[in-house]
Amino acid sequence: MNSEAIYPPLPAPFTARSATLDDVEDVVELVNACAIELTGEPRVSVQDVCSDWQQPGFELETDALLVFSPGGELVGHVELWDNEYVRIYVDGDVSPECRGQGIGTVLCRWAEERARQSISKAPEGARIVLFQEAFNTDEAAHDLLRRQGYQVVRHSFHMRVEMDEPPPESAVPAGLIIRPFIRGQEERAVVMAVYEAFRDQWGFVERPFEQVYQEWMHLMETHPDVDPSLWFVAVDEHANEIAGTTFGHPTWGEDPEMGWIFGVGVRRPWRRRGLALALLQHCLGALYRRGRRTVGLGVDAQSLTGATRLYEKAGMHVYRQFVHYGKELRPGEELSTQAAAD
Repeated sequence: MNSEAIYPPLPAPFTARSATLDDVEDVVELVNACAIELTGEPRVSVQDVCSDWQQPGFELETDALLVFSPGGELVGHVELWDNEYVRIYVDGDVSPECRGQGIGTVLCRWAEERARQSISKAPEGARIVLFQEAFNTDEAAHDLLRRQGYQVVRHSFHMRVEMDEPPPESAVPAGLIIRPFIRGQEERAVVMAVYEAFRDQWGFVERPFEQVYQEWMHLMETHPDVDPSLWFVAVDEHANEIAGTTFGHPTWGEDPEMGWIFGVGVRRPWRRRGLALALLQHCLGALYRRGRRTVGLGVDAQSLTGATRLYEKAGMHVYRQFVHYGKELRPGEELSTQAAAD
């Protein structure tokens, strides 16, 4: 994005400027201070923020704003991602010590003004929505977003399982095998399989495959916590096609001792055969052998494909809840997935 940076007026004596990579540690400290106040646990790592800020299409100069106290302490931040064009995402925090002084309102208004600069990137006639999320217990954030014209559109969960013993062996459907992803050979096929599997996820937006692929490669190549040896594919031996995927991570920002699973995706022709549960149990087993006794993941609370039921079947339970808010910036044709395919 080559538009000019926006510097909104702030309550005196606070100041604002664009972010740089030198600010990462301070932002992580702020985000985690806010999370600890609400949940007792941190939320992100330095690696998480570095990866987010360097992903393709994100420009620190125009897509992130920081707010400072008179003494130079970071007290607020906001970032915006517009790579889906019709669904623009915002994330931000204000230091607990500086709330109630109008900083959150300014950050919300900055995000909306910045988002409106991206409307021209969306297809003509498409509906455009600005999204933010908040912990379900963060009443101050809920009140702020409602006052800014946002409405609740969705809920999501973080779920996890505590394993005192190895999980059950996965019962792989006949004709399929689950094996590690082959790095250097299967990147494009794996990303395409994920892209197809998640078409039935609420909010999915069709995008050029190369754009999606570059984002995945950025994550794989730059995030030190990504371990492709914990990435697994289910392969149809007869068709020689990838039927499903799941991606394990040996650590997670809020708890370095907890493993994490990013998505369990099964392509439509191979659904309703027990493959998703087999993939999940296979990944849990691999993480257990790596010494992880707690493993978590994120899920849409109203999953169109019944993902919450799948995870409950594997012994997972909800331990954190989020509320997702949306604000319509332009009415029009809804281009994101709203219902699962028949």
